[in-house]
Amino acid sequence: MTDFDRRLTPARPDLAAAHLKSKVEAAHYVQGVRLQVATPLADLKSAPSPDASLDTQALGGEIVTVYEREEGWAWVQLERDSYVGYLSEAALAEPIATTHRVTTRATFVYPAANMKTPIMEALPSGAEVAVVGTSGDFARLARGGFVFARHLAPCDSYATDFVAVAESMIGAPYLWGGKTPAGVDCSGLVQASLAACGFLAPRDTDMQAKALGEALDVTDELAHLRRGDLIFWKGHVGVMRDARTLLHANGHHMLVASEPLAQARERIARNSFGAITAIRRLDALA
Repeated sequence: MTDFDRRLTPARPDLAAAHLKSKVEAAHYVQGVRLQVATPLADLKSAPSPDASLDTQALGGEIVTVYEREEGWAWVQLERDSYVGYLSEAALAEPIATTHRVTTRATFVYPAANMKTPIMEALPSGAEVAVVGTSGDFARLARGGFVFARHLAPCDSYATDFVAVAESMIGAPYLWGGKTPAGVDCSGLVQASLAACGFLAPRDTDMQAKALGEALDVTDELAHLRRGDLIFWKGHVGVMRDARTLLHANGHHMLVASEPLAQARERIARNSFGAITAIRRLDALA
């Protein structure tokens, strides 16, 4: 396999996953080690450097396969969407089975079951935790600290309308590679919203345009659109709130914004990003 997607394949000229031995050429092959993101959020970088670009993010509780650990960095593949890159080694720990997921935009972890105590950290929407007990209105976490229990839901309990989840992020700042209400990009908004409904979607727009839902015809009028349809341009994606209104994280507003599709379509074409390239419909999730 000489031609592969480096975003999804743990292979470099010097090192590759052992299961790829017959498919890619590398100087060495290694078995991966499963670890867990033990911080609220971990940035997945394109290279082992603080200055490297942000490719995506791993949420607290997510499992990763580690193929290399060197100078404070771990070269990993995320379990949920298979993305490959570099995480801070300090973000990882031995796995603990998670029980609950954060359902609010964010929630605080306190050192005691008391909202007046100084917070330890903030967990983003979608992060998973292991709850080992309760104290009043608070859930006690296996890794330490307490979270307001009503900000959590069991890991097997899901939202039913991914568009409503996306709408809850209106106003969130735009962040290339981000996937939480603290900072999110266009495909991260789609992926995170679908994940809240129990659907594991690919990470990037080109992957989503190929894998998600059913393809619809792209016409000048676009009169056939409805809530939940995904609209793709080259390198961009948005979600229809209704037949005429687009919701998307975008660099023009630098946040998650809702606007008429006609307005966004004209501006995107004018700025040389081209025409709509695909429309996908996810009937069961909107």
